[in-house]
Amino acid sequence: MSVIQPPQRPLQQFFRSGPMPCPYLPGRVERKLFTRLIGPYATEVNSTLSRAGFRRSHDIVYRPVCPNCQACVPVRVPVAEFIPSRSQRRVLKLNSGVTLAERPAYATSEQYRLFSLYQNSRHGDSDMARMAMGDFSAMVDEGRADTSLLEARDERGQLVGCMLTDRLSDGYSAVYSFYDAAQDRRSLGTFMILGLIERARLAGMPYVYLGYWIAHSRKMAYKAKFHPLECLGEDGWRIADIPMDE
Repeated sequence: MSVIQPPQRPLQQFFRSGPMPCPYLPGRVERKLFTRLIGPYATEVNSTLSRAGFRRSHDIVYRPVCPNCQACVPVRVPVAEFIPSRSQRRVLKLNSGVTLAERPAYATSEQYRLFSLYQNSRHGDSDMARMAMGDFSAMVDEGRADTSLLEARDERGQLVGCMLTDRLSDGYSAVYSFYDAAQDRRSLGTFMILGLIERARLAGMPYVYLGYWIAHSRKMAYKAKFHPLECLGEDGWRIADIPMDE
C-alpha cells in the first residue's frame, strides 16, 4: 500500500539589505533582514516572525540587523495587564464620540486624502509624503495576512483616523496608522492604539504588537507611554523598565 506524503511547506528565504541611512537616528547606518509574505502560509509566517521581533511593510517582513547598533527594540503590550494611565483616560474621554469600525483591507480615496494630509503635516520631507493613490493602495493591499483597517470617525461621520492592522495567532499588530494631524489635542494616534488593545481584550488575544521603540527617537517616543510594555531581548520578551506616564 502506498503512503501519500503530506505536501512539503516551502523553505522561507531570507535576504539582507544593503546599507542605508537610518531614518530615525542621524549619522547611523541601517541594514535589514527580510523575507516576503507570499503564498498560503503568509498569515502563519507573519505571526511567527512577529513573535521573533519582525515587522511588516507591504509584502515584506523585516528586522533591523544594523552594524554596531541595537537601538530598535521590538515592543508589545500584554493586554491582560494593561491599565490606561491618567492621560490615556483623558484621551478616551476626549474622543468619547469617536467610533472605531473594522473594514476590509482595501484602500479608498477618502483614506488616501487623510493619509496625504497627515504625511504633509508630519513627514513632509519623507518618501511617503510623495506617495500617489496607487502607492497608497499598494501599502494597504500588498502582503495582506489576516489584515483589516480600523477607521475612526467623529460625531459627524468624518474620517479622522485609520490604522492598518494584522491579526496574529497571539494578538494584533498595529502595522501603520495616520490621522487628522490638525486635531492634535485629541491624540487620535493614542486613541486608536487604545481601541486596538480593547479589541484584543474582547477577542481574548494576549498581545498588541507596536513595532520598534527607539529610546532617542522622538517619532517612537509615544510607544513608551503604554504600560506595562514588553521588550524583546536576548532572554526573550520581558517587561520593559520605562518610566510610567501619568
